[in-house]
Amino acid sequence: MDTVFNEKLEIVTTIGVYDWERSIKQCLLIDLTIAWDNKLSAQNDDIYMALDYVKITEKVNKFAENSSFKLIESFAEQLANLLQHSFKLSWLRLKVTKPGAIASAKGVGVQIERGSF
Repeated sequence: MDTVFNEKLEIVTTIGVYDWERSIKQCLLIDLTIAWDNKLSAQNDDIYMALDYVKITEKVNKFAENSSFKLIESFAEQLANLLQHSFKLSWLRLKVTKPGAIASAKGVGVQIERGSF
């Protein structure tokens, strides 16, 4: 199985349960791995046969800018659903990290997988 990935994409959004969190924008880190057959694009050296990770990144950024969730779990689920449907993805793994949420940890978050190979 081939994959395309985007690691540590920094996005800004409204996320959190507490009132003070609802009044500010916070940074989340997104790690995204997508199942994609790279054989045709590699054989033909053709960008139009490859998964356009620039468009995916733009979609993630737009989603984050326009969203307001209390839970990272909700953010991850909705984003995964949007990406799968927008780009007709059979499988993806999405990790969402909230840096600084706990003082003694670099970050906390969730990782989900949706679809099948």
